[in-house]
Amino acid sequence: MTAPGELRLMCVLAHPDDESLGTGGLLAAAAAQGVATYLVTATRGERGRIGGQRPGPEVAGPIRESELREAAAVLGVREVALLGYLDGDLDRADPREATSKIVAHLRRVRPQVVVTFPPDGIYGHPDHVAISQLTGAALIAAADPGFAPAPGVALDSRPHAVAKLYWFHFSPSSWDGYRSAFGDLVARVDGVERRVTPWPDWALTTALDVRAHWRTVWRAVQCHTSQVAAYSRLAELPPERHEELWGRQVLYRVFSLVNGGRGREDDLFAGLR
Repeated sequence: MTAPGELRLMCVLAHPDDESLGTGGLLAAAAAQGVATYLVTATRGERGRIGGQRPGPEVAGPIRESELREAAAVLGVREVALLGYLDGDLDRADPREATSKIVAHLRRVRPQVVVTFPPDGIYGHPDHVAISQLTGAALIAAADPGFAPAPGVALDSRPHAVAKLYWFHFSPSSWDGYRSAFGDLVARVDGVERRVTPWPDWALTTALDVRAHWRTVWRAVQCHTSQVAAYSRLAELPPERHEELWGRQVLYRVFSLVNGGRGREDDLFAGLR
């Protein structure tokens, strides 16, 4: 499964298409550099729209899972794992069980770097917020030799300490470009309208130039054919706009055991290569 000295990256996300729209550039770039990339997705997106309609979990789930696996293959992801939670209900999952499931993947794959959503879920989506919290808890638990998993979840007994954790987000400039292509991202939760609040440039520790891989990311996005209605503006964009959209990723380095400082980082594996 894993070779000694091999660089390994794991993205822990909420829905099919998060891997392409949110982390496509960094996954494609890492795979092209020979990094082993892994994807853990909490749900199958089964309550989402299919061609503008909501056909229900039994129809939508298999379609969106198939699209997820196709997109991940385009991005060069070595393995896709699903946690099996219902789209829209992740924040109501048993936290010990969900944490244990993520710990199982962390200890098995043993990635040095993990990427997930920021604590605000980009635009407040409850599943995004939940996977950020669960991933943070799982990183602590994975390194704890005394962690007791939830019943029914089997763990590798060897603890594993992740070296670096990142949250991906928008800077003001990257959000302007994204919004011009997609429109506003809005989540209405408990009567409150949640929207994207870009982080200031100074707060984002890491900027990746992944322009060499924007075509790969765009091909991965196009694998999510059931979401065409939501992505309709993208097909009309010229190549230079696609390069702007998919060619740069900004992130916040939550912690690192191998490097630090306020200098802008341009490599997720800085300190590990």
